[in-house]
Amino acid sequence: MKAIVYKKYGTPDVLHLEDVKNPIPKDNEVLIRVYATSVTTADTMMRRGDTLLSRILLGFTKPGKKFQILGTEFAGKIESIGKNVRRFKKGDEVYGFRGFGTGVYAEYKCMPEKGSLAIKSANTTYEEAAALVDGATTALFFLRDKAHIQNGDKVLVIGASGSIGAFSVQLARYFGAIVTGVCSTANLELVKSLGADKVIDYTQEDFTQNGETYNLIFDTVGKSSFSRCKGSLKKNGCYLLTTGNMLKNFVLTLWTSLTGGKRFIWGMSVEKTEALMFLKELVEAGKVKPVIDKCYPLEKIAEAHQYVEKGHKKGNVVITV
Repeated sequence: MKAIVYKKYGTPDVLHLEDVKNPIPKDNEVLIRVYATSVTTADTMMRRGDTLLSRILLGFTKPGKKFQILGTEFAGKIESIGKNVRRFKKGDEVYGFRGFGTGVYAEYKCMPEKGSLAIKSANTTYEEAAALVDGATTALFFLRDKAHIQNGDKVLVIGASGSIGAFSVQLARYFGAIVTGVCSTANLELVKSLGADKVIDYTQEDFTQNGETYNLIFDTVGKSSFSRCKGSLKKNGCYLLTTGNMLKNFVLTLWTSLTGGKRFIWGMSVEKTEALMFLKELVEAGKVKPVIDKCYPLEKIAEAHQYVEKGHKKGNVVITV
C-alpha cells in the first residue's frame, strides 16, 4: 500500500510517499480502507519532534519504527474484520481517531473494535467525516465534560476560526450559550456564519479591556493565559486551554480547583467513541458542520503541512487518500 513515511524529525520535506506492507487485522480488529485524513497542528508538532511529549511518545532521537507514519484522524470503509469482532461488519463506513498510535497517512489501517471508532453520518462525505474527529471531540470534551457548559452561559472562544474553535462556537450555541468568537479580520464572517452572537477582531480590540465577563473562556490556540484572562471571568468562571506546558497546566488546574472561584481547566481527550457517536447525531440533525479550508491529495501532504504551519487555516485541512 501507499503511505507517507518519515524517518527523522524535521521540516515537511522529511515526509515521503513509499510502498509499505498492508496491515493484517488481529482477531479483535477491523481493517479500514482509509479515504480521508487530515493535517492537524498536532501532526506538525509530532513531525518536528519539538515537544517533550512528542519525543516521549514517538522516540527521542528519531521516530520509532512503529510511529513512522503520522496521521491521527480518518474516515474510511471497513474491508475485513477479525473473527472476534461483533460491533462492525464489512462495508461499514466509519470515522475515528488513532490518538498517539498515529498511522493513517496510508491507504489501510487496522483499528481495535473497541478503539475510538464509530459509524459515520450518512449525510457527510469521507472528507467531512475526517474533519469532524479531533476538533469536534476536543471541543465537546472541554465544553461539556470538563466545564459542564449550561444554557445561558456567556462563552468566549479564542481562535474561533480554527478546527477546535469552529466546532466550539457551534457546540456552545447548541448547548444554549451566548457565544463570542475571537479571530482575525479575514475570518469574521466565517465565525458569524457558525452562529457566534458576537465576533471580536483581535487585531482591533483587546477583549480583556472591554469590561465584558464570561462564564467560560476557551483558548483553543494557546494565544492567551489564565492570568491575563482572569479579570474577564465571572466569579466562578472557567478558563479552558488545549495546549501549553503539561506540568504548569497540571499545577494550575490542581491549585485553582482547591482554592475555589475562577478555575483553570486543562486536559486531553483520547477515548472518543461516545463523542463520535454523539456528534454523528448532531451532524445528521444539522446542528454541527465541519469547516474545510483546503484538500490535498496524499502525495502532496508536505504542502499541506507547510500550509498548516503558517497558522492561518480556517477549520480543517483534509487529505484525500
